[in-house]
Amino acid sequence: MKDCDRTPTRGRSVKDDWRAWLPAAKAQVFDMQVHRLESSYVMLSVSLDEALELRHLGHPGKSLLAVGITSGLCRLLTQPLAGLLRALSEHAKHYGTIPNAAPLDPANFQGHRGQRSARMSGLLSHVLLSHRLQFLHKVSTLEDMVVDLSKDFRHAADDLAEGNTLNPGKMWADVDADHYDLNTCLREAIVVFKSFLIALPDGQLGAFQQTVREQSQPQENKLSSPHRVIRHRRMTAIAGE
Repeated sequence: MKDCDRTPTRGRSVKDDWRAWLPAAKAQVFDMQVHRLESSYVMLSVSLDEALELRHLGHPGKSLLAVGITSGLCRLLTQPLAGLLRALSEHAKHYGTIPNAAPLDPANFQGHRGQRSARMSGLLSHVLLSHRLQFLHKVSTLEDMVVDLSKDFRHAADDLAEGNTLNPGKMWADVDADHYDLNTCLREAIVVFKSFLIALPDGQLGAFQQTVREQSQPQENKLSSPHRVIRHRRMTAIAGE
């Protein structure tokens, strides 16, 4: 069902969208969602940095206790992040919203799976000619990546904390790489979210917020992707950031 409100004028590019001014109501929604996600990311990042630093200083016991905490903090970040991405997709499918979307850059990911997904996304962006399909594909790719990275990060952090690994050095490298790529997904999602709000008719804002609330509820039965963290001091530059 299409909303009868006229669709706002979309910028010429994602960079135009990022620099654009949002009306007060949309700005409030944007700021609230981004603040929630950033707060969760900072808690995860600081805790992981502490665990890595303790390991570097030669305190293995304390480092394992610290990394065990990051598993729950990862969930606090990825659950609402995946929910926001699902809401963007569901609303765009239902109402025909047509935001701008830029291809993912493999250089912004450390893990092989993230780089592979980004390369595939870039290739398909040249095949999917409509702006709407490009947006939907990018959001779907980001959601899959967030779900998979969350699962991998939490399993690795739990195994480290419980001593269930024969190669702890690799496991520490894995959680650090997953953390980095989760940060990249977060930055991409924030930029995608801004472009979505630029294209969203004012009259659909309430319906979208309801979709965000619904999609952000725990979905443990959907943790595995049907297809198929960065240190806080290292921030990936995305779009207009």
